[in-house]
Amino acid sequence: MGKIAALPELLVNQIAAGEVVERPSSVLKELLENSLDAGARSISVDLAEGGVRRLRVADDGGGISPEDLPLAVARFATSKIATLADLERAVSLGFRGEALASIGSVSRLAIVSREAAQKNAWKIAVDGGTMTPVEPAALAAGTTVDVEELFYNTPARRKFLKSEATEYGRSEEAFSRIALSRPDVAFALTHNGRRSAHLPPEDPRARAARIIGDDFAAGAVEVSAEGAKLRLSGLVAAPGFTRASRDAQYLYVNGRFVRDKVVAHAIREAYADVLHHDRHPAYVLFLEIDPALVDVNVHPAKSEVRFRDSGSMHGFVFHALTRALSRPLAGETAPPPAGALPAWASVQRPAMQGSFSVSQPASAYESLFAGAVTAERDARPSLTSAIAPAGEGARLGFALAQVHGVFVLAQNAEGLVIVDMHAAHERIVYEKLKGALDASVLASQPLLVPIPLPATAEEVEQAQSSREALSSLGFDVAAAGPRELVVRAVPALLSDLDTAALLRSVLADMREYGASRALVEQRNELLSTMACHAAVRANRMLTIPEMNALLREMEETERAGSCNHGRPTWVQFSMADLDRLFMRGR
Repeated sequence: MGKIAALPELLVNQIAAGEVVERPSSVLKELLENSLDAGARSISVDLAEGGVRRLRVADDGGGISPEDLPLAVARFATSKIATLADLERAVSLGFRGEALASIGSVSRLAIVSREAAQKNAWKIAVDGGTMTPVEPAALAAGTTVDVEELFYNTPARRKFLKSEATEYGRSEEAFSRIALSRPDVAFALTHNGRRSAHLPPEDPRARAARIIGDDFAAGAVEVSAEGAKLRLSGLVAAPGFTRASRDAQYLYVNGRFVRDKVVAHAIREAYADVLHHDRHPAYVLFLEIDPALVDVNVHPAKSEVRFRDSGSMHGFVFHALTRALSRPLAGETAPPPAGALPAWASVQRPAMQGSFSVSQPASAYESLFAGAVTAERDARPSLTSAIAPAGEGARLGFALAQVHGVFVLAQNAEGLVIVDMHAAHERIVYEKLKGALDASVLASQPLLVPIPLPATAEEVEQAQSSREALSSLGFDVAAAGPRELVVRAVPALLSDLDTAALLRSVLADMREYGASRALVEQRNELLSTMACHAAVRANRMLTIPEMNALLREMEETERAGSCNHGRPTWVQFSMADLDRLFMRGR
């Protein structure tokens, strides 16, 4: 007798449920996506005991015909795709035809639905995989799905569920992810009879304020970038707004919430110069891309995607966010030309064999404010004239005084500005150094003795295929065998670093993302250290014209809101803030 036997249909569905239905939150996600695919403009969610005892989703979408109801709860039956070509260009949130069948196999499921053309609604129920006949029911419009006693017939699965509070928290997060993706749709959430959220149709920033918080939405930077077959839009946190965890990171690809390591890495890299240590950025980003260029059928839960050209995607997202985060404070005023260091922020840069080199600054304080100070003094000869405009046309206003040689106090149209003098100057010098280096050829340092480097077959192949790109970065690398590389030259600016570790990082970046950021990170770390040493130190007393010169440079400098280490360079106190401090008007 043979040992292989076909599995019963119920067991097949329960196995599939293990991939699609992990807990109440995954059930809620599937049902909400179905509602949006049905064209719903208003969706309400009702949970009991974290969604384990009951989970109900009601929408005003197009509804399901009575003929289609049995197929709606059947496995691999869907209205959203019909051919392989449809799968490769899927634009709907759901398409696999597994969710309702899987849910029905591990719960008591009931669906009531009414199409606009129908005189009444129709109902179908599935109890632990057993389907009842379709029968008439009462419902004004749309579809209502009730899921009760999740995992009642699979006790081993139910034991793995957490506390009611934990399961509700995860369901609330699933609700928030969907609500953020469609601010044009109304959503409501109730738990154990208590209303938790009521979200009317609104603009994206207002919806972000409700989900992530007013502090994020108030200062969030808008992102908008477009390519031939893709577009990126949304909101990213200003550099000063960071989180201790990744709980406020929302990425949507063609409307679907996903986690993707390529895009996540690009976002992290865009924040590299403005993020403080182990803090994390917050964002709500929408990536619209030709469906043929992304594979959404990677995982049954549809939470992962695979881009056809991950390297190009990485570059597109990185540059789009870098531009958004680099806007100078002056707004419409463009930053100075790359490499054009003003006299008051200059450091000595001796030339080196036709390529750009940077040395530690010498006598930085002696020449710190030359030139710019004279112009500022001519324009504003006295303290009175310096503060008279009250910030007219100047984002950071005009200087009033200095506090203990550390902070600059300035007045602008909104109120009081406090500037960390060293942090601000550090950012200015750092950006100038980067600009000057980017505008020139990266010098290569030949090695007196070439370094043999054991390598994997993948690293050897990557080095050979990327030899031209490596050369532009200052490396001279060649294959010396199937498992060995030989390094003959390294970037001059980073010649003191561990050559083997640096090259391996660069090759790994090129393989994973199509370009290397490892080299840029090392270079920027060195420039950041130099900028810190070159920046004006605490306890240095500045004149009013010198302070104003610093403010004007800040307004023209990219990423001037934070220093190289992610600390804020300035803080705004509005007149209302000051009134509250002194209890004025009470």
